[in-house]
Amino acid sequence: MEFITGFGSTLIGYVVPFLCVLTIVVFFHELGHFLVGRWCGVKVNVFSIGFGPELFGRNDRHGTRWRVAAIPLGGYVKFEGDESAASNPDTEALSRMTPEQRSVSFPGKSVGQRAAIVAAGPIANFILAIVIFAVLFGAYGKQVVAPRIDSVVAGSAAEEVGLQPGDLILSMDGNTVESFSDIQRIVTVNAGVPMEVVIDRGGETLERTVTPKLRVVEDRFGNKNTVGMLGIQRSTKREDIIVQHYAPHKAIWLGIEETWDIVVRTGQYISGVIAGRQPADQLGGPIRVAQISGQVASLGIMPLIHMMAFLSVSIGLINLVPVPMLDGGHLLFYAIEAVRGRPLSDRALELSFRVGVAIVLSLMVLVTWNDIMHLASL
Repeated sequence: MEFITGFGSTLIGYVVPFLCVLTIVVFFHELGHFLVGRWCGVKVNVFSIGFGPELFGRNDRHGTRWRVAAIPLGGYVKFEGDESAASNPDTEALSRMTPEQRSVSFPGKSVGQRAAIVAAGPIANFILAIVIFAVLFGAYGKQVVAPRIDSVVAGSAAEEVGLQPGDLILSMDGNTVESFSDIQRIVTVNAGVPMEVVIDRGGETLERTVTPKLRVVEDRFGNKNTVGMLGIQRSTKREDIIVQHYAPHKAIWLGIEETWDIVVRTGQYISGVIAGRQPADQLGGPIRVAQISGQVASLGIMPLIHMMAFLSVSIGLINLVPVPMLDGGHLLFYAIEAVRGRPLSDRALELSFRVGVAIVLSLMVLVTWNDIMHLASL
């Protein structure tokens, strides 16, 4: 009975928040494809949340089957002329179509229209994130901590270059620093990279070159992350901590900046992995995301909504990777088609999709292994 109780608690605490967040993010992603497809005059046969057998669904007046499937780890929109959920063209079915049927099929549209439909999914994810951030900043404000050093850790990168308590950091590597969180964002993905830091020390402007060190840090839930660190603590003085509220237009702009910042930091991390400066064990899959979702949900609904925005950006970025099967792979094919003046051959498409499947499966194995190792270390 104790095991059953513990399992039920885990299910409610981790899985339910994860599925709620993922379902909303996936829905908006597929809604982007759906709306632009409809706008371009393409018939939509299926709008599915999840994969596998259908649990329940309904047909709308346009003939689209809206369905919820048994495996809630994604979703898809299937257009007229698609062979599968991955939007592979059904060549045999196309050859049997009448001109009227072909005019409302996905492959029957121009390369520009097809590219717009495919790109609409990731774009919808970015828009969702911007809206979430804008609402949070506008309704609840944003806590801003002055980029002032309260203390310096012994033996740290900061101590080695002479940074001191009371120093106000003005810029890092040419980027203006307005809050302590700006320092954290810049430093975490730049371990081992020398950075020019401009500080204000009692009214005197000084410059230092500091190289963040790679360190393993543990959050309040016991999760361990490997990040770059300077070895400084933020100021806790009341005058250095404020909550700023923003007008709607400013909140929207901050939402755009926050979304772009996630894109940049993700790109910096990936480039760091490729260059060998960052470990690949920070790449997580559904298990890690489910765990983090449950942990964040325990802090309240607002942190969970904030995480939803972060996950939405991540899914948008993943789908833009130029790998067959993903939206980015389709966009790559359309770019080639636009340059060549004709699409790739069926044989080339088939081979590329096989390669895409191999890449995606390899990535799934990697992130699943990372998830298992992460759980084992707790």
